[in-house]
Amino acid sequence: RRVLIRPIRADDEPAERVFFDRLSGETKSLRFMKFVASVNDKMIHFFTHIDYDRHMAFVCEHEGRLVGEARYVANPDRASCEFGVVIADDWHKSGIAGLLMDALIGFARERGFATMEGLVLRENRGMLKFVRALGFVVELVPEDPTLMRAVRKL
Repeated sequence: RRVLIRPIRADDEPAERVFFDRLSGETKSLRFMKFVASVNDKMIHFFTHIDYDRHMAFVCEHEGRLVGEARYVANPDRASCEFGVVIADDWHKSGIAGLLMDALIGFARERGFATMEGLVLRENRGMLKFVRALGFVVELVPEDPTLMRAVRKL
């Protein structure tokens, strides 16, 4: 399958809504680390109206359909950023998460971030394996035993 990895645009708002609406409850719970029945309009707007500097997102498009996204949001220190990635259920294990994260990591490096980090549910073994393969160091979060912190120097 051929895909296009590109920055998200404001006019992706309808496609972004469809993308999140089609995710299974489990996938949404793993992405947001809590049960989320649906993503509200405010969140969709936040996801699609970014500044391409402190907040960046890449999407994976296949035949006009968004099938994955990876994003970062700068932390207040402006030296680090927090990432998130989510893939459509029928595209899990397709390799697009790696493509998206490669684009995101490269962009964050170009923007001068020193580190990228993310919180991952301890039960999300697939994501923990994935981020380790990308060179992230995974550590316990002492204040919350249900979470792991993945950190990568850029």
